[in-house]
Amino acid sequence: MSNKLGFWLIWILFSVYAFIFAPPDRPDTLQLILKLSTGDWQSTNALIVALFNLMGVFPFIYACMLVSDGRGQKVPAWLFASLSFLVGAFALLPYFALREPNPTFIGKKNRLISALESRWTGIGLTAIAFYFLVYGFANGNWADFVQQWQTSRFIHVMTLDFCMLSLLFPWLLSDDMERRGMTDDRFFTFISLVPLVGALIYLCLRSPLIESEQESAV
Repeated sequence: MSNKLGFWLIWILFSVYAFIFAPPDRPDTLQLILKLSTGDWQSTNALIVALFNLMGVFPFIYACMLVSDGRGQKVPAWLFASLSFLVGAFALLPYFALREPNPTFIGKKNRLISALESRWTGIGLTAIAFYFLVYGFANGNWADFVQQWQTSRFIHVMTLDFCMLSLLFPWLLSDDMERRGMTDDRFFTFISLVPLVGALIYLCLRSPLIESEQESAV
């Protein structure tokens, strides 16, 4: 119960900060979002380009976790996972507050679960993420990024959202490992604390789900 209340409190505080206390939006925010979305990156700081695209990778990472975690939950995990592509942690925090411990996978894998469960999916996400990490660090301007972080709500909140998604991931790890019969969790528990990279390593190395004969009622 205390964990649930904690997630609700974090969600409320995060939302209040993002929409009230974060720096105001700049006039060129919509133009920036359009340029980032259409691949027109030439005049944009590479660190912002990388962050924007990595915020597209993170929801896929969570989808790879929630597709099995949601089996047997009272709340539809797919809904929160889908909304996370638009609003990131703002959609996932309520799921964390509503979900119950779920160490057992009930029933058989369907096509969606098999696809998101695949190690090749993890490898593909890792390749995309590493491309943008290298692109951002090799070509980015840190002084400009800090200045934009201080003056743009979009950049400011997107950065905090990335940090929040990194912090939330380990909370799903224990149940996901138990659903796979992975008993020695010390290595992955440590790795999961590394922002983004740890989650990608886990997706690439985790064991397959252990299916049961019982059919899911969901």
